[in-house]
Amino acid sequence: MTSRPLRALAALLVTVLAGAGCGAPEAPPRAWHDGRIFLATGNTTGVYYQLGGGYADVISRHLPGYEARAEPTGASVENVTRLAGGDMEIAFSLADTAADAVAGRGVFTQPQPVRALARVYRNFTHVIVRADAQVTDLAGLRGRRVSTGSPGSGTDIIAGRLLTAAGLDPDRDVRRVTLSLPETAKRMRAGTLDAMFFSGGLPTPGIADLLGDAPGTFVLLPVADLLEPLAARYGSVYTTAELPAQTYGTPAGTPTVTVANVILVPADMPEQLAYDLTRLLFAHQGELAGVHPEGGNFNQQTASGTDPIPLHPGAARFYQGG
Repeated sequence: MTSRPLRALAALLVTVLAGAGCGAPEAPPRAWHDGRIFLATGNTTGVYYQLGGGYADVISRHLPGYEARAEPTGASVENVTRLAGGDMEIAFSLADTAADAVAGRGVFTQPQPVRALARVYRNFTHVIVRADAQVTDLAGLRGRRVSTGSPGSGTDIIAGRLLTAAGLDPDRDVRRVTLSLPETAKRMRAGTLDAMFFSGGLPTPGIADLLGDAPGTFVLLPVADLLEPLAARYGSVYTTAELPAQTYGTPAGTPTVTVANVILVPADMPEQLAYDLTRLLFAHQGELAGVHPEGGNFNQQTASGTDPIPLHPGAARFYQGG
């Protein structure tokens, strides 16, 4: 089997040459030909990584002939790029990033050959500020040191859109850095950041640790009031919900912006394999929920609602009872 570093290098070469308009070489052989499946997840202290590990275990134990492994990544944008480039076989992504990918807009210069297996749980946008910064709304971040998430992440995209909706230029009006969740939390504790964004399921382990280790030091900022300008520009992909007080032991719930997550595969994945991977999500959902509560927060009735991201034919056959 081709090694992970060589496959990653080949996938990167394909992406670079395609972006430059050159005749790109063929993508590296998909790992499923060797019975291997690699899952692109997210930061190691996020829900994607936990659930991805659980899904990989389910595949390895319940899909004969295959061994799966979850890989930490910078999340949505990186995941889509690596999936399309041949370096990954399954990827978690925010639905807004996936919608941009299939349409070839935003950070994607052309449509990406990805399809959905399922729409799963919702991500909640966490905007956290240091209490001593005395910031009460997003406009108050002007001039502040702000982490908008890992480079190539859905969090970074949502953060930029929210800052813009609040009347700020994300690259000029705040002192923006793009850092992973572990590095962001480290700098928030050290006082070298004033605020941070993270889009994740509930609870996100890295945020639970940050807020739990220093009660009263940090505050969750409400941003649900920005839904209208977001919807006017990006449609119905965003919704609002209250981040419950009991999730992180905060004094009150926090109204915020949410977006669904999707599980993606390459468009060229064999139909039967996509069918089986979708079936496992529901046949062994109890095992996923045991890894993280969000593993139980989806069902067959809602999982097929991935529009505008097309379902893979194998997934569509599963939902149709085929």
